[in-house]
Amino acid sequence: MSATMPRASKMIRTRVCIDDMLGPFDCQLNPGNRWNGWLSPYFTLETTRMLSAQTLRMADEYGYDCVDTIHVIDGRADSQDTVHIIRGGTCRYNSEDEREDERVAIAVRIRWRNVGRDAVAATTITHATPGDGKAARRRKVTGRGARRSVVVHARWQWLIEGSDTAADVAPLSRDGLYGVGGWEWTWHFSSWWCVCGECMDWHELRCDNCDLHRDSQPPALTGPVVAEKVGTILRTLAPEATSALVDFDGSARLIAVFAGDTEIDTADDTGPFDTETLGEADTLLRQAADRASRLHDLISDWEHVPDERTTQLYRVTFPAL
Repeated sequence: MSATMPRASKMIRTRVCIDDMLGPFDCQLNPGNRWNGWLSPYFTLETTRMLSAQTLRMADEYGYDCVDTIHVIDGRADSQDTVHIIRGGTCRYNSEDEREDERVAIAVRIRWRNVGRDAVAATTITHATPGDGKAARRRKVTGRGARRSVVVHARWQWLIEGSDTAADVAPLSRDGLYGVGGWEWTWHFSSWWCVCGECMDWHELRCDNCDLHRDSQPPALTGPVVAEKVGTILRTLAPEATSALVDFDGSARLIAVFAGDTEIDTADDTGPFDTETLGEADTLLRQAADRASRLHDLISDWEHVPDERTTQLYRVTFPAL
């Protein structure tokens, strides 16, 4: 039996994200169906695969003990029953010499002939045993019937502590969508920034301030374009400028400007810059960061600079004159 989904008349198409960690993802949702103010989105299978890939990257980076992961298991409607082992990977407290088979793992048993009727009822999830590992190697997906997929949500923080209910299957809605993280994760609307400076939720197609359509906006600035534009602004008063430090923790702002390895004085009364020039550079950086779908897309080629006061300090190098 498919999962109950809010009436189509209440559903909207939009995009959601969780800060800069997950998303943005296209989805459908009922904006009135909220958990502590957060959204409960439904995703296509293709989008669920992208979500899965992002959760696995986060778990590899931060540790499986603090990240839920999503897994898509594919099969066939006429396949034999199968067993799949999903391992929790490394945790923050794992020792370097800990063996893979000592990490927490779950066994997912799928009765593929029943998945089309109810994927939740057709799937059993338990903590993995050595016998499950042998069964997983022995029983592979077979058949040539209709493609089927099972989406598993693993909450490793609780699995590590011994919970036997911390992994489950995301039910498929009547519209063929998967509700992942609803009533549990802090999903919120993705936004788009109008060139006039107004911030709008993704499904709001026209700017409240200037009525410009979302799809009529000029493309988001790329890292190289921002570097060139900031360099042009600063070099009007300091032609020797070659790079700058930018802090993206909070509102993007210039921290320092350099000529080679020498820092240029940015004080109003002693350096070459004035408040208007520095402010223009800050505004450009702020708009570029706000309009980027993900901050990483903007600064992927910039150099991260370690700093005790912020984790978001980057050096942008200007193109040579």
